[in-house]
Amino acid sequence: MNDETKYALKKVGFYTVIFVVVIWIILPLIVAFLYGFTTKADYYDPNKVIPHHFTTEYVKTLLFTLGAWDGIKNSVIVATLTIIISFILGIPAGYSIAKFIFPGKDTIKLSIVALRMFPIPIMTIPLVVLYIRLHLADTLLGVALAHTAMALPFVVLITSSIFAGVSKEYEEAAMVFGLTRFGSFLRITLPLALPGLAAAAMFTFVMSWNEVFVASVLTLTHRTLPAQILSIMAGSSGGAAPDYYKFAAAFIMTLPSMIFIFFARKYLVTMWGITLK
Repeated sequence: MNDETKYALKKVGFYTVIFVVVIWIILPLIVAFLYGFTTKADYYDPNKVIPHHFTTEYVKTLLFTLGAWDGIKNSVIVATLTIIISFILGIPAGYSIAKFIFPGKDTIKLSIVALRMFPIPIMTIPLVVLYIRLHLADTLLGVALAHTAMALPFVVLITSSIFAGVSKEYEEAAMVFGLTRFGSFLRITLPLALPGLAAAAMFTFVMSWNEVFVASVLTLTHRTLPAQILSIMAGSSGGAAPDYYKFAAAFIMTLPSMIFIFFARKYLVTMWGITLK
């Protein structure tokens, strides 16, 4: 077997893997779209794998009658607050771990990871009691704080890795020309770290957007979208919601997150381009 044949086989194998991965990701989205908008008659017709008639009735019912639209707004607010709080706390912590040497540094890093060892369900009752005492129960800020506690360890580790990759000579050169350490961080290190911070923001947003257990436990009237959808599905005939409503709910759950990731991805690619220049 010559080199050209080996190269062609590797290329075919590579594109085959990419195709399988893309199908694995795209197919559920296509199914959710098709059956979330199909008519009831087409959905229950065994002779139609691909529906021929479509309706927006189920999506409109979920959004404007059953409260999913309010859930979307609440989820956006919670995810935004989670990103802001996580970055306010995580960026200084990640920078300190990356740039300074101090006793117990490795222990602190391990402790941060260890925070994810405790399952959320076992902390439910203490968390609810604490939130009631702090008057944070059934508030979007309370859900955002809980999501921050879940996302913060990853944000710290991601940002520390990002800042460790930025050469300290850049900051030292900036301080030679009169900038303070904080000024060199804002003008030199932070712009170079923006691509990684965009990736951390994407992770935090998706984590907050998809989280359902904490939001369901801590809220009653101000539910995020996953908690609201769960409440709608569970409250429909004892959990026996029609399947086409479930597909419509899956489409509603997926679309805003995909839109956010699409724009964040474009920003991420652009920032990588600026950095590489």
